[in-house]
Amino acid sequence: MLKKNVGTVDRIIRAIIGVVLIAAYFMYPDMAYKLVALIVGLILLVTAILSSCLLYSIFGIKTSKSDS
Repeated sequence: MLKKNVGTVDRIIRAIIGVVLIAAYFMYPDMAYKLVALIVGLILLVTAILSSCLLYSIFGIKTSKSDS
């Protein structure tokens, strides 16, 4: 299981940006970087849901207060 290293404020920001990027994918069919917006949005949303970020683990960053 992944260690939780994403805090509450970080999770909220990631979820909001993720939902906005996913919505942009569907709302703007002629957007230049449509697929990039979808992929980044999905990654942000998944990391917000799981409270774990691979890049945070690699760089030793932790915004959560729990030790789990």
